Amino acid sequence: MPELQDIFLQYGGPYQLAHGLSLEKRKVVQAIQSCRTAVLGGHVDECDECGFIRISYNSCRNRHCPKCQTLTKVRWIEARKADLLNVGYFHVVFTLPDLLNPVAYQNPKVVYSILFKAAAETLSELASDPKYLGGQIGLTAVLHTWGQNLMHHPHLHCIVPGGGLNSYGKWVNSRKKFFIPVKVLSRKFRGKFLNYLKQAKLEFYGSIVHLHDQNQFQQWISSLYQKEWVVYCKPPFKDPGHVVEYLGRYTHRVAISNNRIVRVHNGMVTFKWRDYKDHNRQKLMSLTTDEFIRRFLVHVLPTGFMRIRHYGLLSPRNKSVKLALCKKLTKTTMREKFTAKLSTVELFEKLTGRDFTLCPCCGIGHLTRASPENATA
Repeated sequence: MPELQDIFLQYGGPYQLAHGLSLEKRKVVQAIQSCRTAVLGGHVDECDECGFIRISYNSCRNRHCPKCQTLTKVRWIEARKADLLNVGYFHVVFTLPDLLNPVAYQNPKVVYSILFKAAAETLSELASDPKYLGGQIGLTAVLHTWGQNLMHHPHLHCIVPGGGLNSYGKWVNSRKKFFIPVKVLSRKFRGKFLNYLKQAKLEFYGSIVHLHDQNQFQQWISSLYQKEWVVYCKPPFKDPGHVVEYLGRYTHRVAISNNRIVRVHNGMVTFKWRDYKDHNRQKLMSLTTDEFIRRFLVHVLPTGFMRIRHYGLLSPRNKSVKLALCKKLTKTTMREKFTAKLSTVELFEKLTGRDFTLCPCCGIGHLTRASPENATA
């Protein structure tokens, strides 16, 4: 089956020559092209029993590369297990209207930062209201910028424990079937987002250059106030174990995974996608290689931009103290804290119980590092 790397190797060079790419996007193209090839160097493992040799090339570790997210995701999820509480969890999604997409594309760092800020404040402020919960909550927010068809579709997935700490330091549970009414969430989120957007320093060019004119900008803002913004809240998960499994689907995704790419032929890329407007049916979409690469690169994030953030009880500030109290109040069993120092082999051995150093040839000896080639793993 073809992979994203195959498309970039064959068509990435011509695309870069034909289109002026930013440094960030050029780095992503080069990283995906080089991932697990001799370009990045590698290492040699040799069986201490039969002499079998296995060559492994290094990964690019770029967060936009579909090959490099599995291990990062596993490490992240293992670390999050220690934060889970013995309560229900809600999945809340905040989506930006299509009218905002061009501005978000031209000002990604500013607009995506406002998206995080507005969503987190909306949830936290409404949850603190006794009408809904009357307590401080925690939440984890994950940014996605794509839809199934790879079009620009910025939205934020928020995983929220069903309860929080009140002003007396006691745990209060949320209602069982819903967290906060979505219409209330939607309108408060819209107001906060647009208020921050009006204060932001934004750049406009191309098809939206007219927004530099203050009158046209105000008309555009007014049209956004008149739209109903989409906020979706799913019922709580059955147990914390389902939360971890669910988080794994969202945290370290890239715009398209290799298993969705069906074929690359005659300058066309065909891939699988789900049409949510047509009863979630799976369909095939074919795009020219230029359009496919263009859509993929739309989702390259600014360098250093954090697409996973924690707030409230789960924010890094005083997290250990607050989380320990929450665990006690919710009768949550304490888990051993995950250590990020485990090697790749040690991590997978811990998770699966398999010995990944066992020689695949003789089944007796073990693979040990031989002479490194060009670079260390």
